[in-house]
Amino acid sequence: MAPRDNRLFRAQLRAKTNRNSSGENEPTPDEQLSRLEEDIRRLKIEFDVFFNGASKRPPYETKGRVETLLKRMADDRTLSFAHRYRYNQLASRYNAFRELWRRTMQGREEGRDPVVTARASAKQQAAEHFKRANFVCNDPHRDVELVKEVYQALMEAKKACGEPMEDFSFPRFHRLLASQADHLKERSGCERVSFSIDVDGGHVNFKAKADRG
Repeated sequence: MAPRDNRLFRAQLRAKTNRNSSGENEPTPDEQLSRLEEDIRRLKIEFDVFFNGASKRPPYETKGRVETLLKRMADDRTLSFAHRYRYNQLASRYNAFRELWRRTMQGREEGRDPVVTARASAKQQAAEHFKRANFVCNDPHRDVELVKEVYQALMEAKKACGEPMEDFSFPRFHRLLASQADHLKERSGCERVSFSIDVDGGHVNFKAKADRG
């Protein structure tokens, strides 16, 4: 190679090296976030496969890759507000999955069925997010819309706790609620009845009492 051509080759090589070191070929924040989202999705599938007995080893390699990327992006001060918001959402999702996996692994080590443990953990997480609902009703026989709200809140609580909802139609619930309200009014002499729906210890807690307010 001629000296001039050799110098040109070295100059091109230095320019390419400088571009690589300056980060021009580094993935963009959007690309990194998309990769992180996909890796979290893949990791969840791999853990599901492991807990169902189709894999002998937990996917710690994929888990390590996800956590490395999470840490790298957490330290990246160049992320925009929109990128940081999306990152925080993905990090929260991963942390919820990680806690579920930890509980399930603990159940395996203690000899409990992994599938049952996973379901119990998911049930507990759903129940923790349920907010207590309170209603005050003058006449359940006539105030059908309010009774529908009570019924809907009760169904949501049952769903969160994994309790059966079959054979529990709204007409049947309406009759039971009206009958209970009539009994409370007659016994206490009140004009209104209050209903509360809450979750306690993973179970639905439905109460009706005289309202004297």
